[in-house]
Amino acid sequence: MSESPELVVTVEELKKATLRLSDATKQVFRLAKARAETEREYRQALSKEIVIQRSKGVQATLIPDLCRGKVADLKFERDLAQEVHRSAMSSISALEVEIQSWQSILRYMSDS
Repeated sequence: MSESPELVVTVEELKKATLRLSDATKQVFRLAKARAETEREYRQALSKEIVIQRSKGVQATLIPDLCRGKVADLKFERDLAQEVHRSAMSSISALEVEIQSWQSILRYMSDS
């Protein structure tokens, strides 16, 4: 008994989506590592700057703002890495929904 063209297309789309999900999970791991590294760099630079400002005798209430200003570029990189990671996680969720949809369609076609 031959399979219908629609069934073959559905199975192929399901396979493609599954491969994309596999690739996306690998990418999310790399993005999570980059996110953690940028967080570490930011926090290390911020703490160093706080020590520098304290050793200079800068007024304690001014230190947080001065230090954040000095490491603003690192904070930007940290925030960007965080949002890219979140976006990738959302993409994975969308791929999971796509796969569930293809599975439902396949189940419906198999039952018919």
